[in-house]
Amino acid sequence: MKREQLKGLELSDEQIDKILSINGADIEKAKGSAGTDLESIQKENETLKSQIADRDKDLKALKKQAGDNEDLNQKYSELQDKYKTETEKLTHEVQQTKLNSALDTTLTGAKVRNTKAAKALLDMDKVKLNDKGELEGVSEQLDALKKSDAYLFDEGTKGGYDPKGGKGSDDNNEVNTMVDVFKN
Repeated sequence: MKREQLKGLELSDEQIDKILSINGADIEKAKGSAGTDLESIQKENETLKSQIADRDKDLKALKKQAGDNEDLNQKYSELQDKYKTETEKLTHEVQQTKLNSALDTTLTGAKVRNTKAAKALLDMDKVKLNDKGELEGVSEQLDALKKSDAYLFDEGTKGGYDPKGGKGSDDNNEVNTMVDVFKN
C-alpha cells in the first residue's frame, strides 16, 4: 500500500499516517513470523536430508550384508555337500576294511595258502558283511574252490604215503650219493 493510493481515497494526512503505521506493523509482524517459519522449514529440510542420507547408508550396508549372507549360505551348502560326500566315502572305506579283514580271517581259517590268489578267484559282488560282522556268500565259494583249485588250500600231510628210499641214510639198499651212482 502506498501513500498516493490513500490520498486518492481523499483521506487526511493524519489518517494516512495511522493506516501506514498499522500496515507497517503488520508487515514487520509478518516478516518476523515468516522468518521464523522459514528458519524452521530450512532446519526441518536439513534434518530430513540428513535422515535420508543415513537411511541410504543403512540400506547400502544392509544390501552388502545380505549379499554376504548369500555367499555364506552358498559356502555353507558347499561345505555340507563336501562333508556329506567325505563321510560317505569314509564310511564306505571303513566297511570295505571290515569286509577285507573278515575275509582274511575266514580265508586263514579255511587254511588258504595264498589269500591274495583266493580273493582273486572269489566273486566279491556276492560277498557281504552283515550287521553282526559275519560274512555271507563266502562259504559256498570256498567249497567250490576246494573242489576246483585244491592246491590253494593246505590239507596237511596225508597218511599212507611212504616213498621208497624216503628214510634217508637208514636204507642200506639204496645209493646215498650221486658219486656212488656213477661208480657202478
